[in-house]
Amino acid sequence: MTDFWIALERHISAVTGQPFTLRQRQPLGGGCINQAWRVGDGQRAFFVKVNTAARLPMFEAEAAGLAELAATRTVRVPKLIGYGVAAGQSWLVLEYLSLVGGGARAMEKLGRQLAALHAQPRTGFGWHRDNTIGATPQPNTYGDDWIEFWRERRLGFQLNLAARNGYTGVLQQQGEQLRVQLDGLFVGCQPTPALLHGDLWSGNADCTADGEPVIFDPAVYQGDREADLAMTELFGGFPESFYVAYREALPLAAGYPQRRTLYNLYHILNHLNLFGGGYRAQAEQMIAQLLAELR
Repeated sequence: MTDFWIALERHISAVTGQPFTLRQRQPLGGGCINQAWRVGDGQRAFFVKVNTAARLPMFEAEAAGLAELAATRTVRVPKLIGYGVAAGQSWLVLEYLSLVGGGARAMEKLGRQLAALHAQPRTGFGWHRDNTIGATPQPNTYGDDWIEFWRERRLGFQLNLAARNGYTGVLQQQGEQLRVQLDGLFVGCQPTPALLHGDLWSGNADCTADGEPVIFDPAVYQGDREADLAMTELFGGFPESFYVAYREALPLAAGYPQRRTLYNLYHILNHLNLFGGGYRAQAEQMIAQLLAELR
């Protein structure tokens, strides 16, 4: 084995308090930011994310987010085993869960669990540390004004990054108009802080064989719960049973459809900055739609 795998083997032994000899190592697909592996010793198995050594802070922040979500005792997340760095690579080790896809009943349960997560009172918008959304930095400096937080740390940050990446013109001009008029999307709505998964699309939720929903790959911060719900409707969406259960537990305020577009614009801008391509046209269309609704 290489020095990296030897170090990982020793790390798992140390943090679990049980000897671990790596006998199986299976690459897993599905990730575009990290390499993913299932590793085992014949009795125990773990899920391991691997990236460059410079990405260790990303894994540290993800570990902190998983721990905070787990502490709410509302929705299951993979158990954190540990993280570290060796031989020029960093790793995050989690329990290995066999996930089978969620049916209507499991997704109904997830809807109730997410509502329970969002119902727990929090103070301030932001988080105690910055993290990442995908591979993009996500600044989380605390503030008491949600609209200002979204204007500067979410929409403004992504637009500035897009400008540095060469996406100027209409995107920036209309994006700045939207930032100036942002208050108009919150008339009669006063968001309160909730702990958010932060990156809750359908690819980051699944179900165990015994019907227990699981969410993973978080980009945790405290914000308007509608931002989490909005992203569940992006990139394919969740089953209707999920939304019915969520709304029964926590009804949505008037104007949510417009704010849904605003919140998902953040993720489309992030995809533009990460992957380029057709996301620019989609982002410009979303901004134009929001500006039209504000007139």
